[in-house]
Parts: sequence; structure tokens; C-alpha cells
Amino acid sequence: MKSKKLLSLLLVLAMMFSLTVTASAEEAAVISAAPADEIVILHTNDVHCSYEAYDKVAALAKDADLLVDAGDAIQGGVIGTLSKGEYIVDIMNEIGYDAAVPGNHEFDYDMDQFLKLAKEKAEYPYLSANFVDKTGKPVFDAYKLFEVDGKKVAFVGLTTPETFTKSTPTYFQDGNGNYIYGFCEGGNGQELYAAAQKAIDAAEAAGADYVIGLGHLGIDGESSPWTSKEVIANTTGFDAFIDGHSHSTFAETVKDKAGNDVAFAQTGTKLANVGKITIKADGTITCENIDLANVTADADTTAYIAGVTEKFDALQNTVVAKTEVELTINGADGKRAVRSAETNLGDLCADAYRVMLGADVAFVNGGGVRANLAAGDITYGDIVNVHPFGNEACLVKVTGQQIKDALELGASAYPGESGGFLQVSGLTYTIDSTIPSSVVRDEKNMFVKVDGAYRVSDIQVGGQPLDVNKTYTLASHNYMLKSQGDGYAMFGTDNVEIIKDCVMIDNQVLINYIVEELNGTVGQEYAAPAGRITIVTAPAEPEQPVEPAKPAEPEKPAAESGTYTVVAGDCLWSIAQKTYGTGTKWGVIYEANKATVKDPGMIYIGQVLTIPAA
Repeated sequence: MKSKKLLSLLLVLAMMFSLTVTASAEEAAVISAAPADEIVILHTNDVHCSYEAYDKVAALAKDADLLVDAGDAIQGGVIGTLSKGEYIVDIMNEIGYDAAVPGNHEFDYDMDQFLKLAKEKAEYPYLSANFVDKTGKPVFDAYKLFEVDGKKVAFVGLTTPETFTKSTPTYFQDGNGNYIYGFCEGGNGQELYAAAQKAIDAAEAAGADYVIGLGHLGIDGESSPWTSKEVIANTTGFDAFIDGHSHSTFAETVKDKAGNDVAFAQTGTKLANVGKITIKADGTITCENIDLANVTADADTTAYIAGVTEKFDALQNTVVAKTEVELTINGADGKRAVRSAETNLGDLCADAYRVMLGADVAFVNGGGVRANLAAGDITYGDIVNVHPFGNEACLVKVTGQQIKDALELGASAYPGESGGFLQVSGLTYTIDSTIPSSVVRDEKNMFVKVDGAYRVSDIQVGGQPLDVNKTYTLASHNYMLKSQGDGYAMFGTDNVEIIKDCVMIDNQVLINYIVEELNGTVGQEYAAPAGRITIVTAPAEPEQPVEPAKPAEPEKPAAESGTYTVVAGDCLWSIAQKTYGTGTKWGVIYEANKATVKDPGMIYIGQVLTIPAA
């Protein structure tokens, strides 16, 4: 708060009096404090455990009046997973945060753990006007007033209702599956807008000169009707709005319901920037983002962080396996693809679930595959960074229809990203993006039905067409299969038969698969995506009439000793299509190569296959 800026000013004065005429520029540290009649507010969002840069935040905070966070700070890395968020709260206490809003991932260690962090460990308040218990009472204060230079600044907290599906739904339920917490999610956004307006009005009645929204809402279209812009457009009274959730970077001005200007900002993710809002003496409000690359760290905070790091460094640096190829969540263009397309790391993670649990099919949500694995040694920390949520592996029985509906839900946002996009093992399928999604969701963003044509087709399980009436075994984790995470309401304990219940934590599934099934090394078979997901992006061109051609000479069947060398993108189905003219004969190739192909879903680039005669 104000003491931060005051301390900075005192240091400046002390240095001015201590400098001699012979002092060089290098010897004189420069600390730029804002004018005393300006109010400076720093803000962060979606840090996701990128704790190493907090020492730079601390340096900036010395010249600020207030420091706040817009959610998703305590989850997303090894430091969070191994301490269930506690180490991040320790660091935020050390820096001196003044307030925070719970993001959806603050709940990822379960409700009891977050409430313990928020109410017992954090030395700053968590605020949320719309996070309520079963009686409709806010769990935290809706707003908080701070007095700076004789002015009262209020922060109003708002948490995305997407938290139901973007954390774990059962954390908000009692033992019978009844929701005992809510986020004012009803009325097509109206309940959220009303909760925000009520908090604004209460803050103003308490004497606030400035009301600032502190929201974990985001601007993504898939978050509608709960985006920050929609909240601002449907309320009156915010002077500024600090946002999070969508990992966007902007500093701009938008209009509220009455047409008033609202300063509006978000800093991206993982402390690439720190936001700065300045309230000038005349009431003018500006916002900007500060690139932390150009900020010198605070030495005391650096030392404190080093002490925290020592607590978990030995474990996270233990080498558990290695990989011959880069395993990535990105596409060929280097941009994140795991939430909208197949990737080789997505294949590996899905294979781990299917093989380790002995399933017909495995699903891994793209939002649960978080970090790349570079070629070389793989440490425990690397694995935890891939799967940081601590979900537990489950095996269930489901129908083919449930599998089809799940694939349809996962593909519904394409070409946009979705954390629920499914990486798969044991099956292949096609997404026709020219067919509009007809997935229907309820007010909590949970799947209800498909009310039209399916975008997904050509679903093959083990090389055979999916039978919607058949029962299959499906491996994934409790988040999806038991708790209906990402909106997968076709699953859940009432809709599936549980065979293996929470048998192993997600990162241990991946470690065990690499160590036990791949002999400790991820090889060339994972050099590229296996071709399990085909995406149609444009309608097929109509065939043009052509002149009759001379009859082609009949193709010669492959000889008994014929071979084929696997290239990127191949699967047994596509190889059969190339060599026999139909993918349905993939089983012929598999039978002839069982000695070297132990799993029909796993072949690798450069592998030489025997191709029998048709």
C-alpha cells in the first residue's frame, strides 16, 4: 500500500543526501517513484506458478500503492503441485499483495485446500462477489476498500462461472452430487451482472471514490455470456477493470452500460508483464503493461525465492526417463495446438492411460497437457509440468454413443481452442469443421445433447467402426470420468461403470508408461503425430467431368516379400489404403508384423513392415 511508495521516496532522499560530487552514474541507483498525488496500482494475472519473476514484481511494487492479482496464480507448475499452492501464497505474502480474486485453477487442489489457503495462510484477502454458498451468500467479501492519499479505492472481485467445468465440478458438490457452491451462472449472464452491480453499489455507498473490477473472466468467445467485456457493458460504476483468465495482453478503454469510459487491462500469462493503472490527481485513469524483461529484480525477494526453491528442487530435478524426440503441445507453426489438433505429446499421454489401465480407448483433455518435453533427459519436474493437476487415473465402461458424444463435445469449439479437446488412443476419427457445432450445453456449461448433425465421423476403435450400442472400456482421469470436468456430462459416476477407481496420479501414469512399457526411452515412434485425428477444413471440390482414359493396367498385388517403410503421419489404416486400396485391410498388415508391432496403434517412422499379397 502507500507505505511502499513512501519507503521508496525516503530511499531517494537518503541517497540524494549521501551522494558526493565524485559519485559516478553507476554508483547511484535510480528509483523512480510516482508523484505523491498519483495512485499507482500494479496487477498480475494467470501467473500459473511462474514464481521466478516475482522478485521483479517486488521491485516494481516498492513504487506502487497497491498490488493485486486477478487469479490462477497457485497452479500450473511443480512448485504448486508439490505444495498444493502453499509456496506461491508464501511468496505473494512476502511481496505484499493487497488483494486477489480466485481464478478457476485456485480450486484445483480441492475446496478444503483452497479455503485453507485463502482464510488461514494468505495475508491478503480473496474477493469474489459471485462465488456463493448454497444459501446464495458470498464465500468471500464482494469488495474491499483501501485508502490512499485520502481517496478510497475499492476492488470488486468476480470469478468466472466456467470454474465449474474448468476446475473439478465435484469440488462444488456435496457427497450426493448436489451443488453447494455457485458462481451466479444463471439467467444468460444476468445473475453475474446483477452480482457485480450490487457490489459496485455497495462499494460506492461505503464511500469509494474509485471502483475497480478485479475479475477472472477473460474475453474469449467461449466464455460468453460471462466475459469481462459483457460484465462491463451490463453494469455502471466501474472506473477500471483488471482482467484475467483468457491469457490476453491488452491495455485499452471500453464503455460501460451508461457509455462511460472504463480503463481495461490484462497482462497475458506467466508474468510476461505486470499491469499498471495510474489514477491522476484530476481523476484521469490510464493503464499500461510493463515488460518484466526490462526490470531489475529485488535482491531480498530473490533470496527468499531461492529458499523456497530449495524445498522442492531435489525432487523435481530427479531424472526418471529420456526421450529421443521432442514431445510437444505445439503444431508445425510453433503455436499451441494440443487444444485443437493432435500432437505427438498428446498421443503419448493418451497411450499411457490406455496401456497402463488396459483399456480399449483412452482420452486426455488438451487442457491437461501443459508443457513440452525437450529431447534428452526427462525429470520428475518435467513430467509434473506436463500433467500438473494431480488427477487420478480411472477405467470405466461406457457405450459407443457416450464416446461419440464426447468426441463431438471435444470438437465443438474447433477451429477455436478448447481445454476439452480430446487427444486419443485406441481410436481414430475425423472432424468436419464445415459442419457447424450443434452441441447444447446447460447454464453451467455442461453437455446436454447434440441437436443436429455431428461434426465427428469415421470413428474407428481398434480399426473397426464404432458401434454406438456396444460397451467399451475407457481410460482417463477422475476429472473427466467421475467429475465431468470440461463439461463432459455424458460421463460422471451416475453414467459410467467404474472398473478401476483413482488408481494412480496422472503424472505417475506417464512416468510408469515410459519406464515400464517403453523401457525408459520415448523413441522415434513418437517423432510425429500418429494420424489419429483427421480434420476437414473445407468442403470437397466437386468432381469435374474428364475425358475417358485408357484402361489402366491392373495393379500387381504386393508380393509375400514386399515391404513398406513407415513415414510421418502413417498408421496401419493409411498404409493399407496405400498398398491395398482400402484401409479396412489394416489387420492383414498387423497379423504379418505381430513380432515387431506389439500394438496396432503404435508404429514408428522408419519401421519396415512386411506387406503380404492382397
